[in-house]
Amino acid sequence: MKDSRLIISGTLASDDPPDPVEAGADSELRQLLFGTAQHGLRLDQALVELVPEFSRSYLQQLIDLGGVTVNACVVSKASTRIKTSDVGTIELRPTPQSQAFKPETMALDVVYQDEHLLVINKPAGLVVHPAPGNWSGTLLNGLLAFDTKAMNLPRAGIVHRLDKDTSGLMVVARTRAVMDALIRLIAAHEVKRQYIALAHGRWVGAGRREVSAPIGRDPRNRLRMAVVDLDKNPGKPARTDIELLKNCDQACLVRCTLHTGRTHQIRVHMASIAHPLVADSLYGGHFAVGLQRQALHAYRLAFKHPLTQQSLDFHATLPQDLVLALNQWGLSYNDFQ
Repeated sequence: MKDSRLIISGTLASDDPPDPVEAGADSELRQLLFGTAQHGLRLDQALVELVPEFSRSYLQQLIDLGGVTVNACVVSKASTRIKTSDVGTIELRPTPQSQAFKPETMALDVVYQDEHLLVINKPAGLVVHPAPGNWSGTLLNGLLAFDTKAMNLPRAGIVHRLDKDTSGLMVVARTRAVMDALIRLIAAHEVKRQYIALAHGRWVGAGRREVSAPIGRDPRNRLRMAVVDLDKNPGKPARTDIELLKNCDQACLVRCTLHTGRTHQIRVHMASIAHPLVADSLYGGHFAVGLQRQALHAYRLAFKHPLTQQSLDFHATLPQDLVLALNQWGLSYNDFQ
């Protein structure tokens, strides 16, 4: 099994590791050398650092099953503290999570590329990053096939995400230096991200609106995010500027500018002002005008090139499903500049 140093964010809710004693030919017995960075850590925490392609929950189960030794002794407690220069072994078997970083040839709509970065126009339906239920066929897999250097980068150079059913522009790093720089630019709100959204309900009132409302996990439904009261529930500040573009009795077409990047931010903020996105069933929208996915498209991405400092400004035209939906409601709009 190939030793990958790329880290998949998140953990499996439930891995099913083999019994290490019965692992057989498919298993790998890996040597462990704990150093100063692991001194004082719990064993499971130290293993996460030394074997990062597996989730902590999986590694804990291997410990429980007797698959880990430290100084030639089987250690069955994840809370065991590690000392500098401890040595050991761990018996591993491939899981879908550990094998997710495999190149898969796919057609990528590359809007821009140089030796430092790519800008991709992602279609709706493409998952960005491997996760439970989607360990293959993701944008990450496509990037690994597109550029062999991506294997040396965390998450193959992906620095931000779009939901599976959101279409549009993403920037991807091709070197570690540019990846770190892009992450800093995004954190400093120096990357302009604008979206076109089709939402239920006629827009009433001022044509521009700022929604500043913290977002966290919905305390009533853990599968959703929600606007939350930070005095009562965990969450983070979030701000979206919304501008009306077109209006009709059934729906409104709006442009959304992100100032923060919370999970499902536009979907949550639009629902919070009684304009859920068309076909966004998770947040109160319903299927209409032929749309089978939330009506959200990342149409503009603008930033300064981290190395050349050139101002880059990219636009992605609306995909055909959104164009047809707008036409049915008489909301055709071509000027997104």
